[in-house]
Amino acid sequence: MSAPATKTKPVAKKRKKAAPQTEQPWLVVVVNDPVNLMSYVVLVFKRVLGFSEAKARKHMLEVHKKGRSVVWTGERERAEAYAHTLQTWQLSAQIERADGS
Repeated sequence: MSAPATKTKPVAKKRKKAAPQTEQPWLVVVVNDPVNLMSYVVLVFKRVLGFSEAKARKHMLEVHKKGRSVVWTGERERAEAYAHTLQTWQLSAQIERADGS
């Protein structure tokens, strides 16, 4: 005679919860162009990004001398909005991932 069949409950596997991944920040980069005056670029940085005169001049000179300047870092949606706004002011702006990919 065989032993009565007993039902066993399936063992639920515990899943490790993945730690929430924070998205890498995005960069708003303004690149040099031969069209806009330096004073105009300073004005746009002050109006669009809220920079002080000194900070706007620093970034403008970086664009002029190095060919580019990172003017803002943060979440993708805001980076896209800033880049678009800078483009409507006729500046050459783009977004990039902070990790370089």
